[in-house]
Amino acid sequence: MSIASQLRNLVKSGTHRMGELEIQTSVFNTSFILSHFADTETSTFPDFGGLEVHQGPADARDLSTYAEDGTYRFTKGQTNLKRGWVMLLDSEEDLRLALDQFYPAGVGLFLARQNGSLEVENLRDKLNRQTGMYRFARTISDAGAQKLIREVCGPAHQCAKKILWKLDANTPLEESEASRFNGIPGDLPENEAIPLLCREACNHFVAECRKTAKAESEAGK
Repeated sequence: MSIASQLRNLVKSGTHRMGELEIQTSVFNTSFILSHFADTETSTFPDFGGLEVHQGPADARDLSTYAEDGTYRFTKGQTNLKRGWVMLLDSEEDLRLALDQFYPAGVGLFLARQNGSLEVENLRDKLNRQTGMYRFARTISDAGAQKLIREVCGPAHQCAKKILWKLDANTPLEESEASRFNGIPGDLPENEAIPLLCREACNHFVAECRKTAKAESEAGK
């Protein structure tokens, strides 16, 4: 079964949220409506509450690039998606295409985890692959990495993803708001949402590892 077909079935079964996106079906249940979840009450047919209307998935990339204040969203998992728009989608394939622009590979990662095929890369494996200026990141201490997770990850730091990786095969993440977060922004039952998943440390986190490793090295001199 295609990803689009599985996505359609998820929506039919009651799934209506992914990240900060609300997924609604049209009046005739033949198409889909996307909006920021905070705009759900106004994003209704036929006038959509004065929201800016977009036809098809093509504008999803632009809508997801900048936050409300115009700042660049350096990762699509940030919890600062701008409001004020609604997107009308004619099919489940259009819905898939739109979601992949807002949250790249998000649906596929969720489905892969559901069927047990999702591969997760632990932090040390990720850092050991770094070259050039980021090679130094691999020297970060375990304590430094655990502290960095608390300071960089989780919704308190605008990250909406559920962390799946560990420091290494034998070292889990310490208990924290970031390690506990389920990848679903807002107070919503897990069976009503597609969680955003973090299968490996992002480039932003790797860059922060480099800074921390450098600071640790300098402090040890």
